[in-house]
Amino acid sequence: MAAQNLAETTPDGAALLRNEPVQARSTARLAGLLDAAAAIIDEIGYERLTTAMVADRAGASIGTVYRYFPDRIVVLQSLSSRFLQTFVERANAAVRDPAHANWQDAIAAVIDMVVDTFRSETGYRSLRLGDVLDIRPAASAHPGGAVVAETIAAGLVERFDLPAEDLAFRVEVAIDIADALLARAFANERAGDERFIAEAKAIVHDYLAAAYGEPVKG
Repeated sequence: MAAQNLAETTPDGAALLRNEPVQARSTARLAGLLDAAAAIIDEIGYERLTTAMVADRAGASIGTVYRYFPDRIVVLQSLSSRFLQTFVERANAAVRDPAHANWQDAIAAVIDMVVDTFRSETGYRSLRLGDVLDIRPAASAHPGGAVVAETIAAGLVERFDLPAEDLAFRVEVAIDIADALLARAFANERAGDERFIAEAKAIVHDYLAAAYGEPVKG
């Protein structure tokens, strides 16, 4: 199963924009505003972000910002939606990589992908998949972690024939565990504290192995 349509499963920030861009110039302008927001929250956290800061960093007028975003919350939702879209695509590719001989290797690759995202994606370590925002999502929406978990679980079922029952839930639990430990790993160190990274990998492995077993050794 391919990665899900996020517009149907998440509180997609793009759906909240005042004017959803259709032309290349508008799309580029929107991307520039989100890039500016990502750079700001990478420096000071998402809690202090303002639309005025976004305008100043992007070299745009405040009117341009309000053309797309009614308020700072929609800026954050839109940025987290972009993070989520990229994250789902990368997780899907990692778990389905034919180089992985078993589900344990696939999950390890997903964790490595998450670590790389913390290190390389501007603003991700602060906002992550948007689940940190203290707002209630739409009733029809899934949290970001749940969307990722469903994508990973589908890949595990298809590639390694794991039983589908409760798999997405267990993967979501594993994602929450890893997210908490990796957020701690990157709280004060740009490269990440290797001790917390190692513990995240070990705990996720042990948690899932308790339900699905260790790989058969030849």
